Amino acid sequence: MQILILLSVSVAVTMLANYFKQPYSIALVIVGLVIGLMHLPFLEEAMDFITQSAVFQVVIISIFLPTLLGEATLNLPFSDLKENRKPILTLAFGGTFLTSLLIGAGAYFILDLPLAVAFTFAALMSATDPISVLSIFKSLGVTKKLTTMIEGESLFNDGLAFVLFTIASVYLLDYIDMGWAGLGSGILLFIKVALGGLIIGAIFGIIGSLVIRLMDNYPMEITISILLFFGSFFTAEFLHTSGIIAVVASGIIFRNYGGSVGMSPVTKLNITNFWSVIAFVANSLIFLMVGLEINNIDMTGKWLMVVLAILIVVASRAIAVYSSLSLLKGFPLKFIHALNWGGLKGSLSIALALSLPTTFDGRDDIIVLTFSVVLFSLIVQGLTIEPLIKKVGIIGQDEGVEHYENVVANIYRCESAINDWEEMQRKSFITKNELEELKDRYKEKLSGLYEKLDDLYEKYPKIKEKHIRSAKRDALYVEYQSVKELTRREMISGSVGDQHMDKIIERIEELETEMDET
Repeated sequence: MQILILLSVSVAVTMLANYFKQPYSIALVIVGLVIGLMHLPFLEEAMDFITQSAVFQVVIISIFLPTLLGEATLNLPFSDLKENRKPILTLAFGGTFLTSLLIGAGAYFILDLPLAVAFTFAALMSATDPISVLSIFKSLGVTKKLTTMIEGESLFNDGLAFVLFTIASVYLLDYIDMGWAGLGSGILLFIKVALGGLIIGAIFGIIGSLVIRLMDNYPMEITISILLFFGSFFTAEFLHTSGIIAVVASGIIFRNYGGSVGMSPVTKLNITNFWSVIAFVANSLIFLMVGLEINNIDMTGKWLMVVLAILIVVASRAIAVYSSLSLLKGFPLKFIHALNWGGLKGSLSIALALSLPTTFDGRDDIIVLTFSVVLFSLIVQGLTIEPLIKKVGIIGQDEGVEHYENVVANIYRCESAINDWEEMQRKSFITKNELEELKDRYKEKLSGLYEKLDDLYEKYPKIKEKHIRSAKRDALYVEYQSVKELTRREMISGSVGDQHMDKIIERIEELETEMDET
């Protein structure tokens, strides 16, 4: 009952946050803090249970993490990842490594933490949590290109951060004592953990895709997706490789390969809806739990260290993001601003910090610093990301856009209704006379709407330019899928198909850059 009460609180807070158009994750953390301070009698037992380190760590990593990663892969087509592969890979690999090195050096030289403690903390801080940022971006209508970069970076850097955390917290000092041999051992361990997770995830993804190809029963296919995400995660963990990377790899393959060869439209819709609900419940409880957990942290006498840690993390992220993305020719500076400040820290960092054994020297300091940075990140950065993206001009402020969108929506509604009636007439559900009578009611309305559209194009030429570029981009997506279909049916070779698809992606990137710059 107490857990149900906490879930009810999460739902109520989320509803209020949505009503006031604020990110629900931040609202839940704040409410969790308040509830923890109030010591409500009917929630004491639930809070005591949830805030045990072992329980929090198991719930977040073993139950919620595969859920959230799996759901994210189902909503992120491979074509979007491929289209934005350069910034995503640059941030996920170069940015993550550089951020970890800078934070580790800062924690060691400025905070005077032991080397292993400094780089363990650095690994925790190199992971990002896009949930709060994405909810803000989507509510403001930020371009899909930028949201894909935020989500793609998080998917990949969570796995890398987990590998770095394992190396720093368990093996770092031994490797340092070994000298150059230790460096080689560290690199080999990194490759083993990361590559092992990738291979295990790929195997699960391919098997899951082939299995659903044999059936058309969405409850069974949803069950297979559950086995896929949790099976790949726990198998990888059992074999001492990265469960996070395994889930990401299996989910991407299942969503794209499995979706193309084995999922009907009904199955795709039901799987997406199922995981969306599960992910919402997980997110709601996670952020409430984060708020409750923070109340248990004693920061007495550590405020200076906390402030310095926050400054080190923020500065290191900025240096890593600006330096790595500046290497990409023509990458918009306003996107770099948003990606830098949008690299929020979240529940994974806290769960990993709590997973450290009690015998680990410096565990208390790491927990204090991790919770402090996460709280700062979620509340301060989370609440200031919206004014930032408006300030740098990512949100379109063109005059007349809202009026244009309303006209287009009305036109689309009318045209869709007419197309549906024509389809009904072809199937003899209605007569030709009935069709014409129904269409007459809409023809006059459509005529007036198209006149309004022409007036808007004449008054706001930039809207027309963007509309045409958007239409060209959508046509390129259709071309991409057509070439992909030819390759799948073996009507053209894979090498020829890849050449055409690469050219199409390059043209899409050019159009996206033009749209972003305007």
